[in-house]
Amino acid sequence: MADGLLVFDGYCGFCTRSVGWARALDRRGRVEMRPYQEPGVPESIGTDAATCADAVQFRGPDGVRHGGAAAVNALLDTVTGTRVPTTVYRATAGLQERVYRWVADHRGRFPGMTPYCESHPSECAAST
Repeated sequence: MADGLLVFDGYCGFCTRSVGWARALDRRGRVEMRPYQEPGVPESIGTDAATCADAVQFRGPDGVRHGGAAAVNALLDTVTGTRVPTTVYRATAGLQERVYRWVADHRGRFPGMTPYCESHPSECAAST
């Protein structure tokens, strides 16, 4: 069983590419990564699709859910088995959240790949 769950936008090519990078870092399979469009996924981490559409979400081994840059750092903590990313985040949270928001708001302009939900349509609800 995975230690964490990352919930991402499965209709975003940049998000799908980013999840691929996270999977490459997660050599021990510590994190499950699912699109929020998969039925029941947002509810499984105690939120809704609108929150997941706004920012990546991560529920860690402690059961706490994080969003945005905090989620990315918590994910990195889990896959690396260290607390270094979150320690750096604490010192730079304001900057990291602003950068995350800018990237999230412009994610359609970044290079990506075929979105997860286009490659796995049976796992995703209709386009949102």
